[in-house]
Amino acid sequence: MEPILLIVSTWWWIAPAAAGAGAATYAGLTTRVRRARRLELDAARHEESLAYRALVAAKARVRTAQADVMTSKSQPAHRAYDARRELQVAKQAEKTASLELRASRSRVKAGYSQYRASSAHDPLPIERLYAAHDAVNARWLAYETDVDKALAHPQMTDSRHPATVVFLRAQREALAKRPTLRDRVTPEQYVEYRLAVQDLTAAFDEAERQAGVPGAARAASPGATAAAGISAAAVAIADLADRLPALIARMPLPRNQEPPAGRVP
Repeated sequence: MEPILLIVSTWWWIAPAAAGAGAATYAGLTTRVRRARRLELDAARHEESLAYRALVAAKARVRTAQADVMTSKSQPAHRAYDARRELQVAKQAEKTASLELRASRSRVKAGYSQYRASSAHDPLPIERLYAAHDAVNARWLAYETDVDKALAHPQMTDSRHPATVVFLRAQREALAKRPTLRDRVTPEQYVEYRLAVQDLTAAFDEAERQAGVPGAARAASPGATAAAGISAAAVAIADLADRLPALIARMPLPRNQEPPAGRVP
């Protein structure tokens, strides 16, 4: 009995230590998986933070431009024009930053909803990005391995063509920013890799369009068209506001009104 008690009193700490190590390992694995699954949400929050900082900087630029406009009133005309032009550009940049912040907040809401709706069987965000990257590479390899496609569209395999050069550079950039450990990707790395994959897809689509591949033309998205229209309208309104005092000054003065009936002028 005494040897058993001696062994128990000597090695009693092994069981709690093993249980603690197992719990820590399980918690670490669970945390990494959960972090990898909410990576897109964390990336959207990171973009929201960057957009907020950009808006603060744009507002500061507007205040500086307004001060320069007030100062330029006592300076030559060309400096006053430059100051007003800078104020116009600063206001447009502030409006763009405000729209980008609203868009980033919408992406945060969408990412949160997607994270809550995802299950353990759904692919991770980084895996979906891997798949999009591999799909573009597979489309490009088809021109390298299919003789008929290579002969029909030789431009796609010609590294001297400008559109193909742009695609090859985008391909190299996306490969350089592709993370190797899927469960240790930071939101910053995910955002950079996602932008690289988007640039790669756009470059490949443009290369196919210039090569005359059937069905390769991509129409401009309605969002981009609307944003361009808003920007053009904002610039036109700002330019009109700058020229409005001069237009008013050139307007003819109103004629004297006729005196009331029965009154001698």
